[in-house]
Amino acid sequence: MHSLTKEIKSGSHSGQIHSMGATLRDARLTPFLFAGIFLLTFILVSPLYSQEYVVGERDVLKITVYDNPDLTTVAKVNEEGTIFFPFLGEVKVKGLTTSQIAAKITSLLSEGYIVSPQVNVYVEQFRSLKVILVGEIGRPGLFELPVGTTLLELLLRAGPVTPNAGDEAIIKRKSPQGEQSITVDLGKLLEKGDTTVDQPLQDGDTIYIPKGGSYYVLGQVKSPGMLKFKEGITVFKAVISAGGFTEIASQRRISIKRIQDGKEVTLEKVGLDELVRPDDIINVPESLF
Repeated sequence: MHSLTKEIKSGSHSGQIHSMGATLRDARLTPFLFAGIFLLTFILVSPLYSQEYVVGERDVLKITVYDNPDLTTVAKVNEEGTIFFPFLGEVKVKGLTTSQIAAKITSLLSEGYIVSPQVNVYVEQFRSLKVILVGEIGRPGLFELPVGTTLLELLLRAGPVTPNAGDEAIIKRKSPQGEQSITVDLGKLLEKGDTTVDQPLQDGDTIYIPKGGSYYVLGQVKSPGMLKFKEGITVFKAVISAGGFTEIASQRRISIKRIQDGKEVTLEKVGLDELVRPDDIINVPESLF
């Protein structure tokens, strides 16, 4: 790489290296050159391609030892996180990167088996993720997914979410520190397309789509009935969601039946800016005039 850099700088390869039908000397291709370098760098440091990928169960590894072709091994990591390697037997590899596994096998082979072994480890086949999806979703169940799958991709595959679904998804994840809970705003993710709230899934995740709250709008509205609750909704927005007022509706005598401290109370003549709560029953009466 250094010699090639020198040759490009010195111009010894000028006019010989072509990209997209033009030479590197064409200044117009400079942005493409830097973009290509950036893309190559991204690929090389991507978790699926770099040596920083952490090996886990069901990964398939290929291990070679220079000048010892009989030691070439292709092995799948078992549930105990080990693989079988000639001379060494079971070797624990789960939780290690490929470079760490290479260093570990190098050290073990050096203990009386091979002098100065040169070991290379590659991930020949990446493991799949197994996650459980439950709750208010079209196809709940156990899913086997490629590494790198995100919550959004899973929901698109198993969806749609049901009309009764709430505005959040909860990811339960086990870690060495204990169970972790991650909450994702489905309103932002699915309705607004905000992928910044998307989450990459991990093996063993359980994703729960809980049922959302609801409320009722009855009386003199065009489409009375049950509606899905959303934080911050006002009586005015609730009425609009129910089709709007009828021509004979009384906008000044709206009442709400609400559960407070375990008891049902009735709020009379509520304003249109009154915040709605889950299980509220909003009644729009007929005008007296």
